[in-house]
Amino acid sequence: MSKPSVLFVCLGNICRSPLAEAAFREQAALARLAAEADSAGTGDWHIGSPPDPRAQAVALRHGIDISTYRGRQVQAEDFHRFEHIFALDGENLRDLRRIRPADGTAHLALLMDLVPGREGTNVTDPYFGDAEGFDVTWSDVTIAAANLVEKLLERQD
Repeated sequence: MSKPSVLFVCLGNICRSPLAEAAFREQAALARLAAEADSAGTGDWHIGSPPDPRAQAVALRHGIDISTYRGRQVQAEDFHRFEHIFALDGENLRDLRRIRPADGTAHLALLMDLVPGREGTNVTDPYFGDAEGFDVTWSDVTIAAANLVEKLLERQD
C-alpha cells in the first residue's frame, strides 16, 4: 500500500494550514506513520512567504520549527497528487470544490469533520486576532491531526 498523502488548505497558507501540516507531521512521526503532507492556500497573496510569525511561535513552543515552510497556492495537480485534501473552513472547501478538475481524485473534506462533535465547523482563522488565537488554532489542528493519523493507521491494518 502506498503511503497516505494529505494536503491542508486555508486561505493564505500562512496561519492555519501550515499549523495543520506541522501538527499532522508531528502526530504521524509519533505514530511511526509514513505519510506525505503539505499545505497550500486558495489565495495567492502569500506565495513564497514564511508562515505568520505568531504561527511560527506557537509551533516552536511545541517543539516544531516551521520557519522553512513557504506559502503556495493550490494547483490542479494537487487534486491528483494528494489522496486527501482538508479545508480549514467551509469557504475554502467550497473554493476547492469549484476549482477541482473534473478528473481530480482527492477526497475533499473539512478538517474538523475528523473531530467528534466538531463536524461541519471551521478552524478559527487567527490572522486578525492576537497571539492567543494561534494557541486555539494549534489545539484544533492537533486534535484533528491525531484523529486523522488514527484513521490512516486503521486503514493500513
